[in-house]
Amino acid sequence: MAVDRSRRARAARRRRRRMARVEHDLTDEQWTALQEAWGGCAYCGATDRPLQRDCVLALSRGGRYTLDNIAPACGPCNASKCNDEVTSWLRRKHLDERAFLVRHLEVSAALARRFAVEPAGPAEASAPSEQGVG
Repeated sequence: MAVDRSRRARAARRRRRRMARVEHDLTDEQWTALQEAWGGCAYCGATDRPLQRDCVLALSRGGRYTLDNIAPACGPCNASKCNDEVTSWLRRKHLDERAFLVRHLEVSAALARRFAVEPAGPAEASAPSEQGVG
């Protein structure tokens, strides 16, 4: 079978390899919670378009699909941002950088509390106190 050598096919193969190299731990439940918390596009506020998962720190720059690195974005914002650094992209598009960063911090903190890892079991919980006795 012949390999598709088009630019789009090469880009798709590169993306698949990049995605396979890192561990992504964003669940469908967390994605739904992110969309509800933002209430629309995290960048422009659009509510009339389907939202896509956008990495605040792009995959090509070392980001991954985690609760604190994903923001819901409309298609035009996601495509425009591409793999740019978020703050410089917001400035270039004349969007409110400060409002995004503050809101991103608030949403991330609230969802981190909501989806916190279960507390350690009794055996694990006693270990730190044993280390402190010396």
